[in-house]
Amino acid sequence: MPTAEVAIVGGGISGLSAAWYLAQAGIRAALFERRGRLGGVITTEVVDGCLIEGGPDSFLSAKPWAMELIRELGLASEVIGSNDHLRLTYLWKGGRLVPLPDGLMLMVPTRVLPLITTRAVGWRTKLRMGLEWFRPAAGASPQDRTVADFVREHFGQEAVDYLAEPLLAGVYGGRPEELSVTSVLGRFVELEARYGSLTRGVLAERRRMAAQGGSLPLFQTLRRGLGRLVEALAEAIVPRVEVHYAQVEALERILGGWRLRVNGAWLPFRDVVLACPAYEAARLLWDVDRELATGLGEIPYSSSMTVALVYDSSRFPHPLNGFGFLVPKKERRRLVACTWVGTKFAYRVPPERVLLRCFLGGRDDPAILEESDETVVAMVQEELAEIMGIRREPLFHRVRRWPASMAQYTLGHQERLRRVEDRLEALGGLYLAGNGYQGIGIPDCVRSGKEAANRIVARYL
Repeated sequence: MPTAEVAIVGGGISGLSAAWYLAQAGIRAALFERRGRLGGVITTEVVDGCLIEGGPDSFLSAKPWAMELIRELGLASEVIGSNDHLRLTYLWKGGRLVPLPDGLMLMVPTRVLPLITTRAVGWRTKLRMGLEWFRPAAGASPQDRTVADFVREHFGQEAVDYLAEPLLAGVYGGRPEELSVTSVLGRFVELEARYGSLTRGVLAERRRMAAQGGSLPLFQTLRRGLGRLVEALAEAIVPRVEVHYAQVEALERILGGWRLRVNGAWLPFRDVVLACPAYEAARLLWDVDRELATGLGEIPYSSSMTVALVYDSSRFPHPLNGFGFLVPKKERRRLVACTWVGTKFAYRVPPERVLLRCFLGGRDDPAILEESDETVVAMVQEELAEIMGIRREPLFHRVRRWPASMAQYTLGHQERLRRVEDRLEALGGLYLAGNGYQGIGIPDCVRSGKEAANRIVARYL
């Protein structure tokens, strides 16, 4: 029987972060993971000299929490940045790869000449983007809006279809018509309130960042892959944290705390961190608090798939002069995006190999996960033949499926979170962590685990 004071349900990066910070505070915890491994969607393997990430390949350097954790674990010397001097993203439009204009911050243009010359959008949209500079500040909007409404209001429908949609599909696997701009692009909402024009706001932000001492690469990762972070965390939490590879079957409130049923046995704990998907937390809490469970169950998730293909570089037909390409929904068959891994990061691919990471699934194509590996790889090859002219068979491939893995922050997400927090406060001793709440990236998940741990520590100071 665990002797721990705190139970952590879920062994992804959120649960591992909570375990680390609890261990640092001297609090014993038991972590339960239903899969036979830790790390959640983070998985790294090296095949034929190629470092292949099955899930995320990096984290945003602008968000500090992942880097803070990496430093605490003694891994700072292993951090590398993206090759931003080679950063160029293409858009599949009208049967050709079109470069996105230089200076584009998501869908916000910041340079005139690249905007004028780009083929990514037409002249009407270019004019709309230019005139957006003169948009006056109107203060904070009291109502949430969809990303589509927000972008359309500033730049028009074409910017939604060919900029916002493909960019967000690669991150969230979601639809601009459903996603909440307050939850997904909150910083842009703040810039709109202050400046009116997003272009003026982004340029002001860049000047402020430059005055504070330069800029970091857009993306950062570990030289040996993000799996190294999981390995380091797993090693560092021993012996303060007991790891159990088991399914938590039920959760109950008891006098002075909680108890979990695992393999038919009830185990008591003082506090519980649910670092699992919101729908799994909803299942566990259904008989505890129906209102809380309902709120958590209202957070939808999308599924995704990565397909890594490795080729002989000596016979590769397409230049890899960029980070890869995006396929807008209006042009999409099944392929959502493709990363040219060796260009984006150093130390990933030997000179004699080419590694492409392709992305499929999302809210519009959950059925792709039901297809066999052979069928999926054939689909991807067919589309790559059209887009990049690749007609040779890959040397090998790797397919990873991530069902219901990416939380969707749909319209009204912040209000749902407020209701959830109210119920959590009323219960006491129960905490949430993961990508379902305040951010889906690795830094956000680390922060969620750290905050849950800090709240437990503060409760008993």
